[in-house]
Amino acid sequence: MNKGINAWCFPESYSIDDIFKSARDHGYEGVELNLADDPSAPLPLNMNEGQLMDIKQEAVDAGLSLPSLSTDLLWKYPLTDEDESVREKGIAVVENMIWIAEVFEAKTVLVVPGIVNEQVSYENAYGRSQESLKKLLPIAEKAGITIGIENVWNKFLLSPIEMRQFVDGFESPNIGVYFDAGNVYPYGYPEQWIRILSNRIKSVHVKDFKSSVGNINGFVPLLAGDVKWERVTEALDEIGYEGFIIPEIPPHQQFHHPFMRILSETMDEIFPFKMRQGGQHE
Repeated sequence: MNKGINAWCFPESYSIDDIFKSARDHGYEGVELNLADDPSAPLPLNMNEGQLMDIKQEAVDAGLSLPSLSTDLLWKYPLTDEDESVREKGIAVVENMIWIAEVFEAKTVLVVPGIVNEQVSYENAYGRSQESLKKLLPIAEKAGITIGIENVWNKFLLSPIEMRQFVDGFESPNIGVYFDAGNVYPYGYPEQWIRILSNRIKSVHVKDFKSSVGNINGFVPLLAGDVKWERVTEALDEIGYEGFIIPEIPPHQQFHHPFMRILSETMDEIFPFKMRQGGQHE
């Protein structure tokens, strides 16, 4: 396994340079950037290839890889929306992510497959998500990028067996699962999901969850919640997972450096990483 970190773990004021320097200094091997529609964000929409290559080179210079790409734009433009024009915007976002991932030499793009709500029935969401992803699959296959379907609080694909069936239905190695161990905890057991999804898991997000809170405020830093991390690592080992482990935890605004140090040290305690930054074996 490799130790990565999502750019959302850093203060909003951080530039790309700040993010890469902090990640390097705290022993991370890779950074997951997030595509955004805010022009001041580290990775905004509509960047050209030259700008993207500059970001990639900055990562290389810092000794980091860019293993995957995320976004929150698929909450704004769901692939299952009632409005076809909204769905098309969501498809365009994922197309852009695939192109950026190809430039970055990343392997996976995180995709929220859709949202079930009062306006969108579960059955309609299932069909629209399939339809949208079938449009994206040839693009991902041509680029050599994997679409990682995330388990997230979207009232959709609520069991590991259903998610396995959904992914297998595309019959392509370029659609897999982006597994979030914290997201699943309120209604399941991460280790069970891992074993059922098995080699379909292409990347892993981690955060902890406090069951006594029971809502979105229950997401907490690693070891501050109820996730049984030994069971998680045992299950990942059983399925032979060798990819990145990437925390997705809001930063501490006043004490960022201690926050980053503690997060890095905690990850080293939980996960059997191949080596620390700088080539030192665990």
